[in-house]
Amino acid sequence: MLARLLPKKTEFFGLFSKHAALCAEGAGLLRELLRDPSQAEAGYQRIHAVEHEADRVCQETMEMLHSSFITPIDRSDIHLLSSRIDDIMDHIEATAQRIWLYEIERPTPEMLEMSENVVRATNAMQAAVDGLGGSVAPGKMRELCLNVKTVEKENDRVLRRATARLFKEELDARALIKWKEIYEDVEGAIDRCEDVANVVEGVVLENS
Repeated sequence: MLARLLPKKTEFFGLFSKHAALCAEGAGLLRELLRDPSQAEAGYQRIHAVEHEADRVCQETMEMLHSSFITPIDRSDIHLLSSRIDDIMDHIEATAQRIWLYEIERPTPEMLEMSENVVRATNAMQAAVDGLGGSVAPGKMRELCLNVKTVEKENDRVLRRATARLFKEELDARALIKWKEIYEDVEGAIDRCEDVANVVEGVVLENS
């Protein structure tokens, strides 16, 4: 959307898109891991490799930001957008690591549902980020951002249901703590997707 208005340093948009795509890839790998937790260590290592690449893209974005005199969007928005996208991948990696280290043998039904929501949220977030550097009308951009927020609200309902069932049915205090932490990391990933959508929406409003 903005590349046609401000052609200077449009490489930022490509980096945002690459970063967002890595998050979507990581979400897909997390879903695979949860479908077969018996391979949790190998699944975590694959996600860790994606997270490492996401960190590299984030660092490249920050270095470009510090070396650029003129940027296509506000400098603070670039910093916030890159940081929030990176946070998504951090939460995805943390979820995978907990599943491996806590030796989770069987995911709860809600966990499987939430893993689908992570995939949906990251895909929707990626579409919104990709639109930022393309010829997408402001109305369509708002729709893309709304898609992310819709998934976040749906996942809130799943999280409330999962937490209520956990405290009602789980008698093992250690298992309860493990699952609570896993749920919170998944929720964190989806919340950060919404944060990215909010930043994108703000940029669109400022530049339309």
